[in-house]
Amino acid sequence: MPSTTGNPLYALQDVPGKGKGLVAIEKIFKGTRILSEEPIITIPRNELNSERLRTTISQQIDALSEHQRQGFLSMHSIYPYGNTAEQYLGILRTNTLPIDTDESGGGIFLEACRINHACDNNAQKGWNENTMTHTVHALRDINKGEEITITYIVVLRDRKARREALQAKFDFECLCPLCSLPLEQSQESDRRLDEIHCLDGVIDQLGTEGVLSSPLRTLRYFDQQVLLYNEQGREDVGLAQAYVNAAQIAIANSDLARGRIFAERAVSVWRTALGGDSTQAIENGTIARDPSKYILYGVSKKWRTTEDEAPSGLESSDFEDWLWRREKPKILGQLANLRSRATFPGFIDLPDENDVDPEFYESSHTGRYRPRRHWCFLGEIVDFTTLLRLQMEIKDVDGTTIPLYFYTDSRGSELVPAQVQKGYTVAILYAERHAFMFCEPGIRHEDPQMIKIFPLSLHKLLVLNDQVQQFSTELDGIRMCHGCGKKAASLHRCSKCSSFWYCGRACQVAGWNEKGHKSDCKFLKDPDLRELFVLKWDEFDNHIRFPLHATKD
Repeated sequence: MPSTTGNPLYALQDVPGKGKGLVAIEKIFKGTRILSEEPIITIPRNELNSERLRTTISQQIDALSEHQRQGFLSMHSIYPYGNTAEQYLGILRTNTLPIDTDESGGGIFLEACRINHACDNNAQKGWNENTMTHTVHALRDINKGEEITITYIVVLRDRKARREALQAKFDFECLCPLCSLPLEQSQESDRRLDEIHCLDGVIDQLGTEGVLSSPLRTLRYFDQQVLLYNEQGREDVGLAQAYVNAAQIAIANSDLARGRIFAERAVSVWRTALGGDSTQAIENGTIARDPSKYILYGVSKKWRTTEDEAPSGLESSDFEDWLWRREKPKILGQLANLRSRATFPGFIDLPDENDVDPEFYESSHTGRYRPRRHWCFLGEIVDFTTLLRLQMEIKDVDGTTIPLYFYTDSRGSELVPAQVQKGYTVAILYAERHAFMFCEPGIRHEDPQMIKIFPLSLHKLLVLNDQVQQFSTELDGIRMCHGCGKKAASLHRCSKCSSFWYCGRACQVAGWNEKGHKSDCKFLKDPDLRELFVLKWDEFDNHIRFPLHATKD
């Protein structure tokens, strides 16, 4: 049928199983503003069910033109009614779209309220406070004859949760393409959507503190969200907000190069979803042009860059690795680096024991959560004492001193006294932040097989790590001699620690006497210390424990 709206892009038509809906009568390209509409009725904030609203609505309906009145009365209502006032309220409660002004909380729009729901919606609704209109934009190309759809749900969750919410609020069972996926595909979609939702909760809990005190960890959450949105094929306001958050954390830490790029990406999505004249597109456009305009710019100098320091000439994947500050995956022959904050996090980057942090945990088929990867906390013993149980003060890689309390069956007495010394380094597998009631947050240790104490300081351990990276790593069959620095394929390893390599006896003597390997060798003879470097930390099949079982060469 021809358009009854005067808009050449769509027409109000019968949609099988849905009643009426808006259908494209020509191809609508991604980012196109499909409609921009003023409300015919507005609902005061927080008054959707008040008695005073009945009078207000009746007055507004009486003032409508006959065309507007008939359009309003033809809208679907899921609520039974016994009189005209109840009929009006039922239509309002079923069809109202949000309006973000001081006076109005929602409104009725003759055309926008006709758009049906789909969980994989092809269009985005939104209130534009600059034009004071409700807008709808194409999130992707919409073909001629295709129904235009929006989502009625603020946060998309798994299929079961979506269907329950839609049934409860709008009284229909969703049969959209996303809800009709085969079981295996639906489960994969549910996993992505639930992980996005879970990340939202973690990010909200971190707040500004996460931006300032743990920026790299927080940035990884936004990176993961963007990856999940891309896998899901959604380019909506959620994706835009993830880029906004990434821009803010970069700029707050003085990284103008990345901040500008993140802001530009956010603007691109805002323009598609809400239009270039939306407040979101305008405000983020200002930041994209001059990142230093952001209010938190320079709170930290940790990542300082200028706007023009973005690298050029990189492959797309390499550029994304740079942009998101991703750690490069370990290549064949490369050893684990104890300075990697992803695998060896400081205390602030540990997961909280009461949160199911999706970076660290995943749900198993039993419904329980388990680690989805390996991590190991390193801290140097500053002090220790034994009252009811062994307790330590340990200092992490950031210099933060935290309490470590032993809640093992033996309350810490299982450790040999010679191991518990100031200046020694504690390694704890799968450590979590614990909120003690009697002191500041720290680590509650319960499993004796999750801890190992190495008889050297954390500083010495990290210096030794740097030497191992230089003199133990193989690249294309080539290693570096610890004695003379020569690179060759025909080197011989130290027979005592099997970690450092030498051209021959003369170089080994030089390494032993002049390069400090005499003292380093006794540490590296500890199989657990060696296996910290050769363990495949990025491959997770199950928990690991001390003594470690490393993959052998």
